[in-house]
Amino acid sequence: MKKSIAILLCTVLLGTILTGCGSENDTPNGEVYVYNWGEYIDEETIDLFEKETGIKVIYDEFETNEAMYPKVEAGASQYDVVCPSDYMIAKMIDNDMLAELNWDNLPNAKANIGSQYYESSEQFDPGNKYSVPYCWGTVGILYNTQMVDGPITGWADLWNEKYEDNILMQSSVRDLFMVGLKLNGYSLNSTDPAELEVAKNSLIEQKPLVQAYVIDQVRDKMIGNEAAIGVIYSGEAIYTQRQNSNLEYVIPKEGSNVWIDSWVILKDSPNKENAEKFIDFMCRPEIALMNFEYITYSTPNDAARALIEDEDIRNSEIAFPDLSKYDLETFSFLGEEADELYNNLYKEIQSSSN
Repeated sequence: MKKSIAILLCTVLLGTILTGCGSENDTPNGEVYVYNWGEYIDEETIDLFEKETGIKVIYDEFETNEAMYPKVEAGASQYDVVCPSDYMIAKMIDNDMLAELNWDNLPNAKANIGSQYYESSEQFDPGNKYSVPYCWGTVGILYNTQMVDGPITGWADLWNEKYEDNILMQSSVRDLFMVGLKLNGYSLNSTDPAELEVAKNSLIEQKPLVQAYVIDQVRDKMIGNEAAIGVIYSGEAIYTQRQNSNLEYVIPKEGSNVWIDSWVILKDSPNKENAEKFIDFMCRPEIALMNFEYITYSTPNDAARALIEDEDIRNSEIAFPDLSKYDLETFSFLGEEADELYNNLYKEIQSSSN
């Protein structure tokens, strides 16, 4: 499917390619610097963008929002387009780091992204001034049916001693604390020191049962039967199930996170016009479909979803769940003091010998 779409696109774009570009190394229309999550785009879409526009894409990757932010804040690299998560976008807006978008230059973003995703984005980007939704999903539990006793239903199962050394937890601060907070019936956006202390103690208590605190490695370890249970993003769950039919994904009964990762343009972007062209290109239905089929994270692009040929995927409860069935929250930016509190408590968990 992906290959056939690419062939179609190349045919459609051939006239533009022949008249707009010279050799492959030519960049007649400048550059755009993109900073995105690892393995979070089909590189073929970048090639198509470069060939059509003559704009060279300089592409770099990060592993967590917390690793991305200080690098962008310091201006060590002149990035134009970045793809942060909801709460980090709110922080970047709060710190005046983002450029307002010119929606007249983003017709595909206006036409193809579902209105419900813009409504959700209002929680962290009031007025939708700064961000265009790229991917979304939930955080849940992936488990191997051959390695657990019965179905896994909630976060409390990750504290079951029978799964000692068979549990994978996320190593990012907010995702880890989300589990501890929801386990104890608290909001994942809590700033109450007493509630955070309870969550921290629960996570320290669980620590002897945890095989590893990881991010992308959850996928490979679960595919390889190296662990029984892992905290994972829904898009990763879809990929793992394709590789290992024994894996099941569940949104925990205690509640979890629904997230949106969005394209933004930095305020000091030296290539803002090219950045808008890049974002709008990624919002074309065929391009968004290529990215969805490559990374398997849910697309907010309704026009792209309509092109999914596999009905099971198009209607997947993992990729496109009925959010009204679950107790889900979006991460909020909690302020610098709360960030510091979270980070200090996270360090206590890391240093704990329990």
